[in-house]
Parts: sequence; C-alpha cells; structure tokens
Amino acid sequence: MTLFGRTLGGEEIASLIFMLVALATWIMIARRDRSETRWFRKWEADRKARRDAELALENPDKAPPPSSDGPRGPWG
Repeated sequence: MTLFGRTLGGEEIASLIFMLVALATWIMIARRDRSETRWFRKWEADRKARRDAELALENPDKAPPPSSDGPRGPWG
C-alpha cells in the first residue's frame, strides 16, 4: 500500500489501524463522560429545586430567593 508516496508495510498499517481505534475509543469515552457530567448537573439542580421548595413550604417567611436557571460562569 502506498500513502503519500511512501510504501507502507504490515507493521505500519497495523499501527495506523491501532491509532484510529484508539482515537475512536477516546472520542467515545469523552462523549460518555460529558453526558454523565450533564446528567449529574441536571440531577443536582433538580435536587436543589426540590429542597428549596420543601424549605419554602416549611417556612414561607424564610424562603430562599429563587435560583436562576441560566448558565453559570462564562462557559455555561
């Protein structure tokens, strides 16, 4: 096989395949980690909202101010 004017042997082809598989694996792991982080942040926000609602029902005069649902920080 020739790639960019250079003939590749079996070892070089195998290493290219390994590097592509490693890249695909890394991308899948990064995507899964990002989705787990999103899920945890949503779960934590829901839990905080439920807790704030419970506290507001127990003590209406000491209810905490409602939290904003907008992005936090410069990166969201």
